[in-house]
Amino acid sequence: MVAAPQDAYDFEYFEQRIADAWLLEGSVAVRTLRMPFLAVPVGGSRRGGYFPVSCVCFGIKVRDVLLEQPGFPNPRLRWSPYPDTCTVVEWGERPPTLRGVCDDAALGRFYGYSEAAIAAFTQRAPQTPSSATSEPCSPTAPWPAEEGPTSHPRGRAPERKTPPIASRPPGTLLPAYPRTRTTEGTS
Repeated sequence: MVAAPQDAYDFEYFEQRIADAWLLEGSVAVRTLRMPFLAVPVGGSRRGGYFPVSCVCFGIKVRDVLLEQPGFPNPRLRWSPYPDTCTVVEWGERPPTLRGVCDDAALGRFYGYSEAAIAAFTQRAPQTPSSATSEPCSPTAPWPAEEGPTSHPRGRAPERKTPPIASRPPGTLLPAYPRTRTTEGTS
């Protein structure tokens, strides 16, 4: 579960972006599933850190591992603010909860990223599905046309097997299947 920092899948990512490179010597590669990821301690300009986990049971294990490591004060579990994971293990100070572009810079400084890394992150244009095309990008939008910028990459778009969410009766998320009764022994 714990390995050398250089074994972490994202070691080079932090090596290129962290302001205080000496923190990498005290970091720990933690493996919860197949690949180890880096947990970087606090120190220098880095005031806190976090490690996303897929479930609470892994979070408890990661927290217990970090309790034994220097540089990881007050490791704790909390629900993730990020939609791609359910739980995070945090340590150090609590991160600022701000909103907006300037907040990306504040979070970058809180997590100890270099000014060059923060500038590169905040100056790039966000590329979301809705900004990549002029077509609507919504779960209730109609299926893409057969031709055009949002058409299916392999030609014809597959047929929709279930109606769009907006056309379903209220309270139904899944398609309604007819219930069949077995009538054994009746004529």
